[in-house]
Amino acid sequence: MYRARPPDGIAWVTGASSGIGREVAQELVRRGYKVAATSRRRPELDELAKRSRTLFSFPCDLTDRAATATTVSRIEKEIGPIALAFLNAGIYFIADLKVFSADVAWRTFETNIGGTINCLDPLLSAMERRGMGQIAITASLAGYGGIGGSFGYGSTKAALIYMAEALRLGYATKGITVQIVNPGFVHTAMTAENKFEMPFIMGAERAAARICQGFEKSGFEIAFPKRLALGFKAMRHLPYAMYFPAMRRMAKRA
Repeated sequence: MYRARPPDGIAWVTGASSGIGREVAQELVRRGYKVAATSRRRPELDELAKRSRTLFSFPCDLTDRAATATTVSRIEKEIGPIALAFLNAGIYFIADLKVFSADVAWRTFETNIGGTINCLDPLLSAMERRGMGQIAITASLAGYGGIGGSFGYGSTKAALIYMAEALRLGYATKGITVQIVNPGFVHTAMTAENKFEMPFIMGAERAAARICQGFEKSGFEIAFPKRLALGFKAMRHLPYAMYFPAMRRMAKRA
């Protein structure tokens, strides 16, 4: 399985203006990479780029397919070939917890799934031409199975897990490594809005270190924290007659 190294090219991190993406971008710089950082928020990216001579700001709205393709082309022309891509851009609306909303669901799908697809299209073409590349997609432990009050967000993460699995099978013989990153709760601006208990929550810097270690050593899945991941994995293998009552009990405790 191909593993990207700094001499092979640069790292591209999306959703890099805050949270996990920001910390992963900085951790990759510490590990020797030149990093192209992308998000919609130019001021935050520019501020991040000022911290390092090897981190570069490439703002882009990833829901815009043409703009995303142009950004990938610019990155490769201006900095170098993308050897490692961490497709992390995503959104979560607290309103998702309250009542089903087509508006909230579609906005979540457009960014979490549509934005990822728009990145994959030019990335896979470029990596396939070179015969090597590594792509990691951020999903979530919430994508393992249905969770009450996660109609939009959890659905997008389940779709991303499936997409990564299919890509792993389809591109394994082409020198392209595909991974999925399934975090539990991480301290970010998004989780700061949650009013429920978040078991085993960890800091974004610690999560970034775990993810970057996973780029170098893990197999297909980078899942953490381990105890929570094992619990979710066990739950998804239950028959529905047991799964739904168990999830309702968990929701009451939260």
